[in-house]
This record gives sequence, structure tokens and C-alpha cells, in this order.
Amino acid sequence: MKAFVVIATKGRSKETYTLLEYLDRQTDIPAHVVIVGSEDKDVEGLASHPSVTEGRAHILLSRAGLTIQRNVGLDALAPKVAGLDAKEWFVTFYDDDFRPAPNWLESAGQALKDSPHIVGITGNVLADGVNSEFGVSEEDAVRYLNGDKAPESHWSFAHSVKTLTGLYGCNMAYRGTVATALRFDENLPMYGWQEDFDYSSRARQYGQVVLMPTCRGVHLGVSSGRTSGVRFGYSQIANPIFLARKGSMTWRTAAKLMSKNFIANVAKTLFMIRIKDFPGRLKGNFQAVRDLMTGKLNPLHVLDI
Repeated sequence: MKAFVVIATKGRSKETYTLLEYLDRQTDIPAHVVIVGSEDKDVEGLASHPSVTEGRAHILLSRAGLTIQRNVGLDALAPKVAGLDAKEWFVTFYDDDFRPAPNWLESAGQALKDSPHIVGITGNVLADGVNSEFGVSEEDAVRYLNGDKAPESHWSFAHSVKTLTGLYGCNMAYRGTVATALRFDENLPMYGWQEDFDYSSRARQYGQVVLMPTCRGVHLGVSSGRTSGVRFGYSQIANPIFLARKGSMTWRTAAKLMSKNFIANVAKTLFMIRIKDFPGRLKGNFQAVRDLMTGKLNPLHVLDI
């Protein structure tokens, strides 16, 4: 199985450079890597990385937005995979602040080769800094991967392969049959919250999407480049409703997701927890509810906030 990688980055050129170092140390080095930024500063310094100078990776710029940038990456891979059987290659999407274990791509490729019914894979996240104040440091990421630090409790832990309804966007791989047929929904702008669930939900028409415990990694959860609290709060309501309406998310899942986040935003605002901009998120929640009541709710309205 030939491995390809797409990295959509925004405001994290340093983190992306480090990720390229991790990819160069994979036991199955990717056949090609596409890096997609939205402006020059997103990719500053990356042109000097050996993977770029040696032609194993290339850099593109597109309009800003996670879904847009990932689609540009997929389109850029088309000439690279044109002569390959779609069942014999896969593409992995890594967040720029994800740190894969050295055998991540090899493990994913072997799983896809051994199990033709599997079309999508996400891995075991040993530590996830997305919900912490300072995230996970690069040094601690190495310790988690080396086993010097015990893994944190995370929903992605499992002793064996587990069938899922949605994959975790910071580290997910799809067989070529999916990657050639599907694109990310660009109606989910900017940070594209729940774009991973939407894409993997649609991918299930081609086979199973699973959690693969041997694909281990660490998500640093770097805060730079992320959406503002108000915008993210708006997306917490608008995106699940949009996906439920289009059928890639059940109304039950959407309701559970929205209520969970709304309650968390209220509680953390009242208790003045400052890990994230919870007052901003709550404000965004209310703005989305107002738009819902007036029939104007649309994920794209986040661009006007």
C-alpha cells in the first residue's frame, strides 16, 4: 500500500516543519506529502525542508479553511495516483500539531492491505492537548511515544480494532477508493468543526471506518491558528444542525453534541475557567440559536462574525 499525506496548516509553520521530520522517520516513508497553507506565513521556512527540496513533498497555497485546504491537497494528489489502483494506496490527513509514532503509516497500510472491508482508519491518541490550557509540549510528545510517560485517558484507546461512526480529524487515513470519490464539505468553513465526522460518515458507504490501536500518536493541541471563541461557539450549534439536515449525522448525535457543549460553556463561564474562551463560545452558541429561530442558521455565517 502506497502512503500519501495531506497537511492543511494555518499559522503553524514551525509545527508543520516538525511534523515533516516525523514523516521522514516513518518506517513506511510516504510516497508524497502535500502541504497546503492559506498565505505565505503559514508555510514560512518549509521550502528548505529536505522532503521539499528533494521532491518528496510540495507546498501549495489556497483560500483559508480546513475543508478547502484538504480538498486542494486531495486534488493535488490526483496526478500522483492516476496510474495506481485505488485499492492499493491511501491518504492520511494529519493536523500540523499531530505527532505520529514511527510505524503509524506502516500500521495503517498493513491494516488496509489485510482487511479489504476497511476504508478509513483513525489511531490511538496517547495524549490530547486540545482541551488543556497549554497543550502537550514537543518534549512530552516524545516521552509519550517512547513510553516514558503513561498514556492519558482518551476515547481512542482500545485493545483491538473497533468499528466507529466517525474518525478523529487530527489523524485519519482513507483508502484511495474513498479519497478519489469524496471531498470535504466546504460549507463547514474555517476550522471546519465536525468535518471529520461528516467525511467519515459518508466514507462508510464504501466500507468500515475503524479505530486502529497500533496507529499511535500525540495531538499537541496548539492553540495558535484556531478559530475565535465566538466563531467556534457558533459552529458548535450550526455545524451539527447542518450535518443532521444533510443526513451525515443523526439528529440524536447532533442534539447530544450541542447540549454537551452548551452546558460545558455555561458551566465553565460561570466558574471562570480560563483554559479556553468559554464566554466567547457561549456567546457564539446564543448567536447560532438566534439564527436558528429566525431561519437564518448557516455554518457559513461564521465568516461574518
